[in-house]
Amino acid sequence: MKKTTTILLLVLTIKAFAQNGEYSIKSFMDEGTKAPNTHHIGEAWLNFLIQEGDDIGYNITQATFDANATLDWHKHSTPQVLIVIEGRGYYQEKQKEPILLQKGDVVKCAKDTEHWHSSSKDSKVSYLAIYGNSPTVWTEKLTQEYYDSVAKKLNDD
Repeated sequence: MKKTTTILLLVLTIKAFAQNGEYSIKSFMDEGTKAPNTHHIGEAWLNFLIQEGDDIGYNITQATFDANATLDWHKHSTPQVLIVIEGRGYYQEKQKEPILLQKGDVVKCAKDTEHWHSSSKDSKVSYLAIYGNSPTVWTEKLTQEYYDSVAKKLNDD
């Protein structure tokens, strides 16, 4: 009986200190919500992990793009950091050459820098985007032809 009482007290103590419903836990393992095809080609999902209104001062969004999908040219009024967590993709800033991104790569884009990013031709990509709370400014449509030329240049078609 003494052993049973000890085990019961231990279980109740652990339960009292265990996580309860007061924590806000999200997972980047979730794909998120399918994004409408407004400013991108192909299929994309957004998982809003942290939003500036959560008293943190910045947003963290997981974006996942199917292979052969891309965003249009755009810019932000705050810096943006992209951390590739899965797959391969492309990234380019205006007046610079495009680059191939792979799992583990981190890119910092300065504020007000026009750029685009995407999955690669043959691989989906998932990345964490860290940025301030300001609307994205969409500047120019990225055409399928231009995207295809980048894939060819990076030998990824």
